[in-house]
Amino acid sequence: MPDQSIPEARTVEAPPGEAVSENASPREGISRRRLLGTAGATGLVLGAAGGAVGYAAAPAGATPLTSLGEDMAMFHGKHQPGITEGLQARGHLVAFDLAAGASRKEAAALLRRWSTTAQRLMAGEAAAQDDTDVARDAGPSSLTITFGFGNSFFSRTGLEKQRPVSLDPLPDFSSDHLDKARSNGDLWVQIGANDALVAFHALRTIQKDAGSAAKVRWQMNGFNRTPGATAHKMTARNLMGQLDGTRNPKPAESDFDKRIFVPASGSTDPAWMANGSYAVVRRIRMLLDDWEKLSTGAQENVIGRRKSNGAALSGGGETTAMDLEKTDAKGALVVPINAHARIARPDQNGGAAMLRRPFSYHDGIAADGTPDAGLLFVCWQADPLRGFVTVQRKLDRGDALSTYIRHEASGLFAVPGGAAEGEYVGQRLLEG
Repeated sequence: MPDQSIPEARTVEAPPGEAVSENASPREGISRRRLLGTAGATGLVLGAAGGAVGYAAAPAGATPLTSLGEDMAMFHGKHQPGITEGLQARGHLVAFDLAAGASRKEAAALLRRWSTTAQRLMAGEAAAQDDTDVARDAGPSSLTITFGFGNSFFSRTGLEKQRPVSLDPLPDFSSDHLDKARSNGDLWVQIGANDALVAFHALRTIQKDAGSAAKVRWQMNGFNRTPGATAHKMTARNLMGQLDGTRNPKPAESDFDKRIFVPASGSTDPAWMANGSYAVVRRIRMLLDDWEKLSTGAQENVIGRRKSNGAALSGGGETTAMDLEKTDAKGALVVPINAHARIARPDQNGGAAMLRRPFSYHDGIAADGTPDAGLLFVCWQADPLRGFVTVQRKLDRGDALSTYIRHEASGLFAVPGGAAEGEYVGQRLLEG
């Protein structure tokens, strides 16, 4: 849960204690109307022809979609959607296990169905069959659907020789209290959108598409602040009230792709992972009752940043570089030696970096009044051993925040590169 910098105008959130920006205006991406208007000229395929094409398109004379609903992410591309896009208001994470006896053939058919569904729904169209109408009247709403493979997928499908070394199981950490039933899985799907019904519709359709080939292993629901909810563009807050993600890596940085995506050549990863990434997924419970007993000053010392504006305790504004050597009048370090933001910094971890894009969650209140709430932590990196594992090991050895969080579920997934026109996600693995 490191202290890194923001990607572009729209940023991604981070684990507790770091600041993430919601800087993207809903109109900054490619709008649905503009995309539909240029589809013929560019050759962009938005989905199968037929009655379903009009699912999200307003009839003549109807009120046009609002900016929130019209925003549309691209399905086809160099990378899968749902990695570098900005924060989405609603998210679902779901893992599947292949059914007993399901083979590589059934897995390929499933990924083909899922890819077709993702392309249609992300374009604001209805599902190809038996659509539930849950998302009728809504536009794409920045929907993204992302697919990944777990360690166990490769033995289940006879593809052990294609399993990346980077998918070796994560080591144990001192803050782990992991529920195995809610960890790992053969297949992983990440769904995000700026409308709750659009996100649920995608989740339900993906589940139905699985049919008899796979069954849900676990599923988690999350949320973020809705774009436009604040008076001006600003970094989002997590459930601890902290600005979250100030120092996420920026796509504009020269080494961004090297840190986040597997290169197309010169990598030790198998060829099918070119332009892909590795997602570490952690359900991190925040012990909010204990956290909220701390004074604001004590909370700031745990994190190393001001709660009001995300600025480092060493001074300046939110993006001012942290001065790790600055001391107060008594000679004590202004940023405590065990502050989360100090320990998680890339320059304190050999340059290790990850792109964090999580969701907050709240799963109810226990009989004793304790909230089951926290972070659905999702981070992306080209190498999880150099990224997440390096930083988490450092945090394990003395992060002040560890007292107030508990890692309750975990997963590691290989997320292949984006599907080209005419391809489905994972085709180069399953048909290579």
